[in-house]
Amino acid sequence: MDLGGKTALVTGGSGDIGGAIARALAAAGVDVAVTYVGSAQRAAESVAAVQAAGRRGVAIQLDQRDAASIGACAATVLKAFGRLDILVNNAAWNIGIPFGDLDALTSDIWDRVLETNLRGPFLLARAFAPELRRHKTGRIVNIASVAGLSPGGSSIAYASSKAALIHLTHCLAVAMAPGVTVNCVAPGLVEGTRMADRLPEAVRQGARSQAVLGRTGSAEDIAAQVVTFCRAESVTGQVVVVDGGMPVGMR
Repeated sequence: MDLGGKTALVTGGSGDIGGAIARALAAAGVDVAVTYVGSAQRAAESVAAVQAAGRRGVAIQLDQRDAASIGACAATVLKAFGRLDILVNNAAWNIGIPFGDLDALTSDIWDRVLETNLRGPFLLARAFAPELRRHKTGRIVNIASVAGLSPGGSSIAYASSKAALIHLTHCLAVAMAPGVTVNCVAPGLVEGTRMADRLPEAVRQGARSQAVLGRTGSAEDIAAQVVTFCRAESVTGQVVVVDGGMPVGMR
């Protein structure tokens, strides 16, 4: 699919990976809305990068744990662009809790992780489903994690949320066919990002030591895969791992 003139919403576009995705989509000719929770300045920087590529950009504050906020976001996107072709569910939250420390993983933390990383993407997909189906060329790309494929990552809650997001990808691919494709990118460690900085050092070192390429994943490669999924006409329900070649992600 030619992406020129299409429109996209990238949640968590104020973050490192989200910003890279917004820039890559803009370079492909896409107008981009980005969401943020608290960092308006970083969101503004992503918008400026989109505009520097000659595309329209807008920043929208969104708490994706709040259904009302999601509804307001959908209305704002459609008012700004008049349409939506691409939804990238990138926003997520994590916290470093060793797997063995079950007591530290409180019900409040569990709920925050699952509501942000799983419930939010579902509610966003549901909110935009009529619009994405309208043109029969809609695209959803979910950003999961290699932790959703093999036990690991920052916490049991995070790994569980990403495993569920991967299966939500499969389910939505069935539910929204044939007018919408739904795919998933599963990054491993992406060093230099705020998300990676929240991981325990032991987790980061483990990822470095296992990557057969001698380097971990990059935000730019994740963004490029998002663009590839958006261009593809006959790919849906698929997961691509971007992690520098960790054996746990080779499946």
